[in-house]
Amino acid sequence: MDGGEPQSDDWGPFGRPLFDDPSARALSRVGVVDVGSNSVRLVVFDGAARSPAYFYNEKIMCALGAGLGETGRLNPKGRARALAAIRRFQLLAEGMGALPLSAVATAAVREAEDGPEFRDEVERETGLRLYVIDGEEEARLSAQGVLLGWPGADGLVCDIGGSSMELAELRDGEVGRCISSPLGPLKLQNIRGGRKAVKAHVRAVMEELAEHMGREHKRLYLVGGSWRAIARLDMERRGYPLHVLHEYRMTPRAVTETVRWIGEHELSELRARTGTSLARLSLVPLAGVVLKQLLRSFRPGEIAVSSYGLREGLLYEQMPQKLRRRDPLIEAARFAEARDARMPGFGRQLYRFIEPLFKSAPPQRKRMVRAACLLHDVTWRAHPDYRAEVCFDNATRANLGGLTHQERIWLGLALLHRYKNSREGSRFAPLFALIDEKRQREAEITGKAMRFGAMFSTEAPEDLARLKWQPKKRVLTLTLTPRGAGLFGEVVEARFRSLAAALEAEAVVRHGRKRG
Repeated sequence: MDGGEPQSDDWGPFGRPLFDDPSARALSRVGVVDVGSNSVRLVVFDGAARSPAYFYNEKIMCALGAGLGETGRLNPKGRARALAAIRRFQLLAEGMGALPLSAVATAAVREAEDGPEFRDEVERETGLRLYVIDGEEEARLSAQGVLLGWPGADGLVCDIGGSSMELAELRDGEVGRCISSPLGPLKLQNIRGGRKAVKAHVRAVMEELAEHMGREHKRLYLVGGSWRAIARLDMERRGYPLHVLHEYRMTPRAVTETVRWIGEHELSELRARTGTSLARLSLVPLAGVVLKQLLRSFRPGEIAVSSYGLREGLLYEQMPQKLRRRDPLIEAARFAEARDARMPGFGRQLYRFIEPLFKSAPPQRKRMVRAACLLHDVTWRAHPDYRAEVCFDNATRANLGGLTHQERIWLGLALLHRYKNSREGSRFAPLFALIDEKRQREAEITGKAMRFGAMFSTEAPEDLARLKWQPKKRVLTLTLTPRGAGLFGEVVEARFRSLAAALEAEAVVRHGRKRG
């Protein structure tokens, strides 16, 4: 991930913004159909290829794999619903200019005796060729989806579907060992002997998986609808205020408590509290059994939820290696600036102007300041009275990869202070508490620096003035060129002094010669 010092005019060793690259533009609208054991989904990705936006997303809960263990065949009602959904998806994609679709089918279709017949029917009825992938390929693609959001990810990816559960190893941004297992909730429903028999079966299979994959994985990445449902319920139990599932973190102890808490409530009550469908919630108790044993067998120190999985892995599959190595946050911010800012390109100039404030900052913080500068003006169309709130809401809830929840809050606060001096009395206060006072203050300083720089000049501010920050002396000096002095009006001076106050520094203004 690009976190070090800028090596070119565009902040990194990879040249111009990704969306200017013809190979990236070719990926600007990609349609994927995922025919799973429980759901059938169409996703159309649009925008900057390295951190895509979801242009269209539709899911039908077909339960193709329901009863498969008993009959050996696809659920007839589910099969009819899936075919109708795929027919609709093909027509939708044609209207969006997203053809040809990439379509894959997973455990239910590959295991059912009528799976080949269904695949042929789909092609005959819709013209769409359905690729039936094996378990290891499913695991590999899911792991690649995780890499879309976490370049350089390291740990164990666990993707649970309706009829299977896949594991994949990630080491330094590369996919390693992969394996598939029959631990999907739909398949576990067919085990006789009650809950005790299910637990014994899950334990035996999981121990075999641990022997194959090793137990040395510090981080566990959870992929799949059942895991996301458990994570959403964990948020509900904890009273966690930011309902963004991607990059949500849980501890093994919290997961154990949540699984027990789920068992103490009616599914209808949980649906009312979280909005999760009953079709999804009905699989959660069995998924909870699997998850508890997964934690016992692999003993990860950290658990992270990934909203990116197989479908995003198919997009990642089509990317050249040079695109894969780009920072998803910076690329998404660049794309947003190019599309929505009043003066695209000014974010980079703003960063270079305020960069002296962050000379000693670690690379990860500089990366966040860069992202903030790129995004500082993308919500300018909002009503001025609400612009600060819209900025915060946009940063914390937008579909951005490469961001922890704490970084989302930091970025939102920085952008809030781009438009507003104080955050006192904000309705977002419960979210602010997710980061400590020191990081809140760092975000405020960044926001007030952007607020000053953006007001000072609509040209390149670094050509008109120079900032010097002396943290030990607590002195902030602004040296103005003659043209810069003409731009240093009353409002600009007030914002400069507000920045100095946030730094707890003396504000010094000097007049120098024209820079050239």
